[in-house]
Amino acid sequence: MPSHGLKVLALSGGILLATQGCAAVGLSAFGAGAGVAGGTGTSYTLDSVAYRTFTMSSDDMRRATLSALKRMDIKVQTDEAAPDGRHFVAQAGDRAVDIELERLTARTTRMRVSVKHGWIFRDRATAGEIIAKTGQIVENGTKITSNAN
Repeated sequence: MPSHGLKVLALSGGILLATQGCAAVGLSAFGAGAGVAGGTGTSYTLDSVAYRTFTMSSDDMRRATLSALKRMDIKVQTDEAAPDGRHFVAQAGDRAVDIELERLTARTTRMRVSVKHGWIFRDRATAGEIIAKTGQIVENGTKITSNAN
């Protein structure tokens, strides 16, 4: 009689054969597991763009974002008003950072971070860390100064 481990291996092999070439199934399972394990509430698109929704006004999110970037020694190049929030462009070493703050309601803002490394590659880890650091500032109630510009 086969052991429990062999049954699981056989079942896994059957699933792999049945979903051959379907990357979305594997990526969805991985993404769901990674999100639960991380517990940060940060989500990622397939092209490594990180995003998270915060219960905070877009003005407060702007200050928290600028404070996080300052703490990470990421140089802000532009900070512009957008029709639905704010748009930042920053530089982290040889990486280009693009941040959008989208006002969903008066007290809810969605943060989207994309970090490009060269022409093709995206840096998911740095994008996630920018959101995590901003989240720490928001959640810990760290004093957000207006001179973080």
